[in-house]
Amino acid sequence: MSDDLLALDALTLSQALHARRVSCRELMAATLSRIARLNPRARALVNLADESALRRQADERDAELARGASRGWLHGLPQAIKDTGHALGFPSTLGSPLLARAMPAEDSLYVARMKAAGCIVIGKTNMPEFGLGSHTFNPLFGATPNAWDATRSAGGSSGGAAVALALRLLPVADGSDFMGSLRNPAGWNHVFGLRPSAGRVPGWPKPETWVSQLSTDGPMARTVRDLARLLDVQAGYDARAPLSLATEAGSFVPPPGASVRGLRIGWLGDLGGHLALEPGIADVCTQALQRMAEAGAVVEPAALGFSAEALWEAWLVWRRGLVAQTLAPLLAQPGARARIKPEALWEHDQGAGLGFAQFMQAAGVRSAYAAHMAGLMARYDALALPTAQVWPFEIEQTWPRRIGSRTMDTYHRWMEATIYATFAGLPAISVPAGFDADNRLPMGLQLIGRPRGDAALLALAAGYEALVPALLARRPPEGPPAAARPTEATP
Repeated sequence: MSDDLLALDALTLSQALHARRVSCRELMAATLSRIARLNPRARALVNLADESALRRQADERDAELARGASRGWLHGLPQAIKDTGHALGFPSTLGSPLLARAMPAEDSLYVARMKAAGCIVIGKTNMPEFGLGSHTFNPLFGATPNAWDATRSAGGSSGGAAVALALRLLPVADGSDFMGSLRNPAGWNHVFGLRPSAGRVPGWPKPETWVSQLSTDGPMARTVRDLARLLDVQAGYDARAPLSLATEAGSFVPPPGASVRGLRIGWLGDLGGHLALEPGIADVCTQALQRMAEAGAVVEPAALGFSAEALWEAWLVWRRGLVAQTLAPLLAQPGARARIKPEALWEHDQGAGLGFAQFMQAAGVRSAYAAHMAGLMARYDALALPTAQVWPFEIEQTWPRRIGSRTMDTYHRWMEATIYATFAGLPAISVPAGFDADNRLPMGLQLIGRPRGDAALLALAAGYEALVPALLARRPPEGPPAAARPTEATP
């Protein structure tokens, strides 16, 4: 019965709690029981709170509902925060031994908003060290295996969040996205992940608020409706984040009967051969697009029309510069280099000597690309790409060295498909597209929306969701076996 309760989507759970058909204490007990059974092997949730304290918080939420008071739609729902986010009482480790006891002085803004809406924070979700690399493993907590095959990677960096969702350990999840960190693990675990428009979910506290805009927090869920409702809570202007966006009137939740009919979708595919793709990925994505075409969408091949290699070189400059600034204070500690993974050291060392003129040149490329994409998006309601360029790989690997006959020249080149939304500040969603030839490994389809077009993109995703109920009803096997932790390797 408790597992049946946790199979419900988040909004249905919220309605049941508010109608007093289920108590917050019952939901918390069911959640903790399932976590105790599955999480020791899944390693999706880390630094869990004391269970007696969580039960007391659930009782407090029940008492509030008994008085007719509700904090919001998340009232009483258990929530774990990605370890990039700050939640008072829990260390913000970023998966690094150097930060194992780093206790925040305040909640991240989006976490404070989720708490104000009533969620109960039960712990954190696992991530790669410093969030670098789309493969969730670190020296503190080990590797999080894929929910569908424990011998494979969960993706990242929001891998713990995606696996916790897929295994029904959480009703919704938060994450962050720099280079696909909300999209890649969502696609690899058969859930929905949204990278919101730049500024949609304000980042605070941050040491720098003007340039550090490549990463954004955002929602992950098993349904589009839950995804949009969580975005309602996370989004909105804050004066401390000067580039944050004001919330438009109404909700991001799509209206009933959302449809893809008449929408124009451009299929970018492998960017004319620029992106290396493993066999079967393009086929699964085009099948998902075909479902939309059969429902009345206009799906056609599209060309990026911008130098992908020039964009990649500019991307490397921005990423290296931002990562170097994040790691520099930690590397000032004695002996720190020996305790940081080589991919992070490579990023830091590549960015440490970056000059202002070089950065501004890359900023010019980014600006030209954003303007180009604004023009391209005037012709389409969405652009489509695979969410990932490889299927979930063996968990012992740190990252794929080759895709077919092509060598990956950096530890993140195999994730290049995710930068085209990020670098233009556009919203992008990963929707479940299907499974590999063996019908066991999931893949996502990435849909990129118009500038600040989060609501329209979510409505498109809801229209697609309505077309594939049987696909979305699939659930992963429970109780994944223990998996090995990857060994370190140089980029």
